[in-house]
Amino acid sequence: MDKTIMLVHGAWLTPASWDSFRSLYESLGYRVITPAWPGLEGSLEMLRHGVPTAMARLTIKDLVDHYAAIIHTLPDPPVLVGHSFGGLIVQLLADRGLGKAVVAIDPAPPRGVFPPPSALKAALPVLLTWAGWKRLHTMSYESFRDTFANTLTPAAQREAYDKFIVQTPGRIYFQAAFGIGNGLKFDNPNRPPLLLIAGSQDRTAPASMVRANAKRHGKSSARTDFLEFAGRSHWLVREPGWEDVAMGAIDWAERVTGSALSASTKDL
Repeated sequence: MDKTIMLVHGAWLTPASWDSFRSLYESLGYRVITPAWPGLEGSLEMLRHGVPTAMARLTIKDLVDHYAAIIHTLPDPPVLVGHSFGGLIVQLLADRGLGKAVVAIDPAPPRGVFPPPSALKAALPVLLTWAGWKRLHTMSYESFRDTFANTLTPAAQREAYDKFIVQTPGRIYFQAAFGIGNGLKFDNPNRPPLLLIAGSQDRTAPASMVRANAKRHGKSSARTDFLEFAGRSHWLVREPGWEDVAMGAIDWAERVTGSALSASTKDL
């Protein structure tokens, strides 16, 4: 059996956000690939001096097509794991029937799942920027501290912000807000098994929103599961205890791919 995992990072981040997951999965014998969004292929040091301005034109479809093209080059379907906006990307890939099993961690919601006020607040700095749909944006430290990594100590918040945060395109946020390019068939019976993971203290993708998302996906006869981690923020893939999240994702993927993919086990 091919043991390939594709990790899809979110907005404001690069594949470096997956370094811990990647090392753990490789130690378990998996081949791990962490493709960057178009324009974010360089080193963190280089990207801090500015990402390519062409990134500002990226659409949600561009991102999904980018990862779909990579998947089509692989000999077998990989397990897909996405975080934040990457969690939306892997849901859209699953809707295309791609991936052997799909895990969306703290995912941005597809069209039809409505964000609560705290999630809207996290997106407001982009949505309220003049002509923000055609600009690159930089997340402020205050926003990272309050909405992204709110469970970390002040020292850990500062270290994480300085180490991982880069610019991101505003267009994808406006598209998501207006339901452009983020629609899928919640009752799609041909998608792979899907696990949605939430952190109870997440202010960007609140657990209530992720649970509502999972319930919508539960319309499908394909397997849908939900897992919540207590006391965790949106920085679920890097904050203390990330190993529990990584192992929870891969244990689930190994379990569902070892059984009939048509199983309809709901754990919601």
